[in-house]
Amino acid sequence: MSEWHPTDVLIHPVVSEKSMDIAAQGRYVFVVSPNATKADVRRAVRELYGVEVVKVNIINLPGKPKMWRMHRFRTPRRRKATVTLAAGQSIPEITEAV
Repeated sequence: MSEWHPTDVLIHPVVSEKSMDIAAQGRYVFVVSPNATKADVRRAVRELYGVEVVKVNIINLPGKPKMWRMHRFRTPRRRKATVTLAAGQSIPEITEAV
């Protein structure tokens, strides 16, 4: 994925109560492409937001079983990345959107 554009790697930031709490500690959560590696996420955050990334953790989330009327289906699987920034750095675009 080294030839992808950063917006292809980072799909969108996760804006929830829990993710905003850890954003105060310099950790941000993004939904990323299923094929993205830690190096791809690190490079995309650096290019899009201009911050220094210290650590990247990635988790694969399976789809959840759902039922609508008489039909059963599964939601799509997702891949989330938690990005830890260097001390004193932040991404104001994400925290101001809330």
